[in-house]
This record gives sequence, C-alpha cells and structure tokens, in this order.
Amino acid sequence: QVQLVESGGGLVQPGGSLRLSCAASGIIFSAFSMGWFRQAPGKQRELVARITSSGSTNYVDSLKGRFTISRDNAKNTVYLEMNNLKPEDTAVYYCNAARLQSYWGQGTQVTVSS
Repeated sequence: QVQLVESGGGLVQPGGSLRLSCAASGIIFSAFSMGWFRQAPGKQRELVARITSSGSTNYVDSLKGRFTISRDNAKNTVYLEMNNLKPEDTAVYYCNAARLQSYWGQGTQVTVSS
C-alpha cells in the first residue's frame, strides 16, 4: 500500500519560513519523480516544484528563489523549504509521487498571516 505523509505545515507570519516533509512508503522511492503541489481556496491545484529520480529540479517561475525542493532517498523523504512566505502562499500543500502511476498525500495546510 502506497502512503505519502506530509508534515510541517502550520501558521507562519509573512516573511517567515517553513519546511515541509513528505515521507513515502510502499514505493521504490528512488525511482519516482517527486513533486509538491498546492491548492488555495477556490483555485485549481498547481505545481510548486518537482525533483526527478536523478535529482533534477524544476519550479514554477514565480516561486524560484524562495522555495527549494530536495530529497533524501535513504529516508524516502522529499522536502520543500519555503522562505520569505507571503499571504498568497496560503494553501494546502500536497506531495506527489509519479512514475508509471501517480500517488498523492493527504495534504498539509500552510497559512501565512499576521
């Protein structure tokens, strides 16, 4: 059974930082491309960042420089470091694992507010 469990979300003030984690089980983690998506209220889910099995990364242009995706294959975990957070970053953040199939975590809420 595939499980992706996100953690690290919460309430943060504008300008603050958070580090999201996604622990995977039930898959050969190192073979999967891993991604972070987010969905704000009333909006469609959008890609934030992705890291391939070989470690190549890509980001949505508007987030480059503030967000960093990384992975630790020994821990079956992907991370999203988020800096200089803004109110418009408020959303539920989802972890995704993709290869021949795509799997999703349950999401973790990130709220940026003073």
